[in-house]
Amino acid sequence: QVNLVESGGGLVQAGGSLRLSCAASGRIFSIKIMDWYRQAPGKQRELVAAITSGGSTNYADSVKDRFTISRDNTNNMVYLQMNSLKPEDTAVYYCHALSGGSYWGQGTQVTVSS
Repeated sequence: QVNLVESGGGLVQAGGSLRLSCAASGRIFSIKIMDWYRQAPGKQRELVAAITSGGSTNYADSVKDRFTISRDNTNNMVYLQMNSLKPEDTAVYYCHALSGGSYWGQGTQVTVSS
């Protein structure tokens, strides 16, 4: 079992920045991949960024060069630094981990005003 708790969401103006954090606990030694997904109203949940235990990263085209995913294995944290935010980035952002099973956090709302 892996437990994930997100924080750092909020309301920001277009062009601004936010940093999301995800704290992992439980069977964290078995986590292979951690990633961030988002779901906007009326849309499907989509992958935003992923990072492996070795530090390899992958990003959705829509966020490349604006978002950065990072991982602190010592403190069992994963972060999503979001810069140059756009109104279309508005969504609930979810932390996700692959560790034998698939685990999700409760989500954190990010709202970008124009």
